[in-house]
Amino acid sequence: MDISLPEGINLVFDWTRPKDRNEAAAMDGAANFLRAIYRGVDKGTPEDAAVTTYATGGGLKYATTQINAYIDGGWTVTGTRRHYDATTRSSSNGESVEVAFCSDSTKFYGKETKTGKVLKTEPSIKDFDDYKIIMVKFPTGTDLWQASKVYVETESARCR
Repeated sequence: MDISLPEGINLVFDWTRPKDRNEAAAMDGAANFLRAIYRGVDKGTPEDAAVTTYATGGGLKYATTQINAYIDGGWTVTGTRRHYDATTRSSSNGESVEVAFCSDSTKFYGKETKTGKVLKTEPSIKDFDDYKIIMVKFPTGTDLWQASKVYVETESARCR
């Protein structure tokens, strides 16, 4: 599955993978889910195969809403977005893993698709989000984990 991003869109995952195999695979899936969203933003469609591979249920709804907001606004993105302070927590039955982390978008900007103009902003609390993504194992026996629910606390003081 191609989840490459174009030059100019850089997602950094500054976190340590857990030793637990499922939690590590779920964390990789959460990173790929975010890559898929910004690939969809860049391609101008929520229908990109990466989006439907790494998202299901509420995760797919979240991804589609995010991508469509950029499309409707006439924007794409550019710059570097850093993800850090990641933790994982498995459900008691092992069927899902919560991947929680912070994101820092102080160097990540919207860009007008028509003009290419970068919409730079001054760093502020608005650049920090606290994510909790519920990842579920794809039922085929692969190591694929999909985002099924996404909770985001925007303007997160904890992440700043």
